[in-house]
Amino acid sequence: MNDFGLFFEMGFEHIADIKGIDHILFVAALCIRYQFADWRKLLWLVTAFTIGHSLTLALSVFNVLNYSTVWIEFLIPVTIVITALSNVFVKKFVFKSRFPLIYFFALFFGLIHGLGFSNYLKSLLSKSGNIVPELLAFNLGLEAGQLLIVIAILFISLIFVNLFKVSRREFILFITGGIFALALQMALERHPF
Repeated sequence: MNDFGLFFEMGFEHIADIKGIDHILFVAALCIRYQFADWRKLLWLVTAFTIGHSLTLALSVFNVLNYSTVWIEFLIPVTIVITALSNVFVKKFVFKSRFPLIYFFALFFGLIHGLGFSNYLKSLLSKSGNIVPELLAFNLGLEAGQLLIVIAILFISLIFVNLFKVSRREFILFITGGIFALALQMALERHPF
């Protein structure tokens, strides 16, 4: 397998791996409020997250940005807690605002998650000096894994809300409650204090 394919696969496996549950929980908390009919808004939301984490991933890999790993590992579950809490306030499912607050959460929190990805990627990059194709491949793999998670969440929502006729708000609160609890536990375990 060529380097591009190898790094694509590594990126995909990194985000879709259950060991990286913090990334799965964040994407789930981010998109649980949407359904298939909201695909355009969901696309903008995922794009905002992608821009954020791609930017800091690149800056970190190129050693432009330095940070404390301990703080990033703590802040990642904090972003999940905040995103989960924001879902509690969703009562109506008519998203009229062109750029709702959740888009800015996604962009800003993407910056933090990109730093979390960068530690893993730095350890894998070759010393060839030309890491741009490897960085691109890894990032595209992350995006493919992220889209898989989004589609899975949309299908789960479709099954419960449309097929089993569970209230959409109750479904969101139930899933969000579980995400919140897991993320809070992770944050407490990783606190840098």
